[in-house]
Amino acid sequence: MILLIGDLQGCCDPLDRLLDEAGFSPSRDRLVVLGDLVNRGPASLRVLQRLAALGASARCVLGNHDLHLLAVAHGVRQAHRSDTLQQVLDAPDRAHWLDWLCHQPLALMEHGWLCVHAGVPPAWDAAQTLALAGEVSMVLAGPDLPAFLATMYGNEPARWDERLQGADRLRFIVNALTRIRFCAEDGTLELQTKEGLEATPAGLHPWFDTPGRRSAGQAIAFGHWSTLGLVNRPDLLGLDTGCVWGGRLSAVRVDGERRELIQVACPQAQAPG
Repeated sequence: MILLIGDLQGCCDPLDRLLDEAGFSPSRDRLVVLGDLVNRGPASLRVLQRLAALGASARCVLGNHDLHLLAVAHGVRQAHRSDTLQQVLDAPDRAHWLDWLCHQPLALMEHGWLCVHAGVPPAWDAAQTLALAGEVSMVLAGPDLPAFLATMYGNEPARWDERLQGADRLRFIVNALTRIRFCAEDGTLELQTKEGLEATPAGLHPWFDTPGRRSAGQAIAFGHWSTLGLVNRPDLLGLDTGCVWGGRLSAVRVDGERRELIQVACPQAQAPG
């Protein structure tokens, strides 16, 4: 059995309740967390400890909040007023946890599911998504991490081009995998709108409904988009249902051809806005 689970954002108690509800067994099952392990919730450090303790039974992809923690820790980004990262930053073994995060991928394949935090731009298929995510992973785990973090932020370039190099190439990959919601038919990313489908900007599409998307037909699981709500299609799972905002923590248990949605209610850790 695999258990695909949406954004935790430092909410460890709901994670424990969900694993109990699902009957999760580390010796038998595999857990995949779809990014944003930390921040805004009350227990970011405990989430990291809980997931790491599961060893090979838990796999995680990185989200924008996880990368934000790395940027703050390396002094290239200021903490936000709503951040709840200090437990990790003040931990005596903070170097261990930062290194652990640096060795988590931005995309992975598990039992036929392509798992990412935010989405996949229309120009990429599954193999290219994994390969490009691997380019970022090499930098995260290497000596150039601080320099990379210093150039990671920004909305340009907004459209994929295989000829992109250096910071522009890595920035696009990060934006695509950890921030995408809407894009144009030509693949141009729109990274401003955070509302749900009712707020789709004119001429744009949610990334997963963009005509001609090369990853169409590939089963994809993602989080990131709490205002979208649950998406449960045959080849698409959107599992950020706003746990940190007082919504639910959602997971889908996949066992062969069977699929089961499991949700637990979450106390509100922060108010939206």
